Amino acid sequence: MTAQDGPDREQVLAWVERVATFVSEEWGLAPITGRVLGWLMACDPPEQTAGEIAEAIGASRASLTTNMHLLTSIRLIRRFRKAGERNVYYQIEDDAWSKVIRQKLAAFTAFDELAAEGLRLGWGDEAHTARIRSARTSIAALANVLDQAAGSHGPGDSMSDRH
Repeated sequence: MTAQDGPDREQVLAWVERVATFVSEEWGLAPITGRVLGWLMACDPPEQTAGEIAEAIGASRASLTTNMHLLTSIRLIRRFRKAGERNVYYQIEDDAWSKVIRQKLAAFTAFDELAAEGLRLGWGDEAHTARIRSARTSIAALANVLDQAAGSHGPGDSMSDRH
């Protein structure tokens, strides 16, 4: 981080730790994975070597390796070399969060299809299908909210900007 305007390093690292907790609790990933993501969202410069990342988040290079492979394989971060340098750098992908959202939406769509299949099993009465229909209703409501948001907000809007 630079010493220019903005939060101090301790504030940033506390926020990175909150990202790690979220990623661990909500997505079931290792806290170090969340620390890497949080750090790469906040660091300056935006590209960092594995050594710089490890030092910043207090991880060993060995423990970082597996997580870097995971994050590059799912294309949330990219690995590259600068011309004329031997160092490997990592940077969060510009579209990392839209990828996460698309993956989650694809999972909901797949589950909706599975729920529709469950409704076609030939249940004797509506009471037996109420929970399955509830899942489909909830997924449809989410899709409706997303469709409305896509039509009424520009691409640069954030949820906090809308209040």
